[in-house]
Parts: sequence; C-alpha cells; structure tokens
Amino acid sequence: MSSYEESESKFWRKAKENPFVPVGMAGFVAIVGYRLMKMKSRGDTKMSVHLIHMRVAAQGFVVGAMTVGVLFSMYRDYFAKPIEQEQKATQPK
Repeated sequence: MSSYEESESKFWRKAKENPFVPVGMAGFVAIVGYRLMKMKSRGDTKMSVHLIHMRVAAQGFVVGAMTVGVLFSMYRDYFAKPIEQEQKATQPK
C-alpha cells in the first residue's frame, strides 16, 4: 500500500469521525473562490480591504463549522451515548 493510499484512507476515516472538518474545508475553498471571482467587480474598494473581507468571511465559516462540530460531538458523547447505555441496561437479558 502506498503512502498516498494510506493518507487518503486516513482522511476518510477522520472525515467519518468528525464530518464538519470537510464541510469547513469545502466552505473555505468555496468562499475564497467566490471572492476571487468577484475581485474583478470590486469597484473602488482597495485590494487589501477586499482580501481582508475575504479572509474574515472564510475564517468565520470555518469557525462556525468547528463550533457546530464541537456541539455535535458534545451531544453525541453526553446525550446520545448515555441514553443508549440506559436503554441497554433496562433491557431484559
């Protein structure tokens, strides 16, 4: 097995464990791509201001995706698992 296959399978394994990481990465790329395409029609806006807005929007999306991912993990660990464990404990053997 080559190192490329190992890293690819590692990426998919990590993506299954935490699905909001690929969502954050895709959103980042989409926002940056959109803002780069809009760069032609920025009007009187300075280049530095346009790039700062692009960076803030992309970072905001990634932080939002990370926050949702952490909340999802907390829900899964502290609410979903205890309910499953409680149901298993109350089932007759």
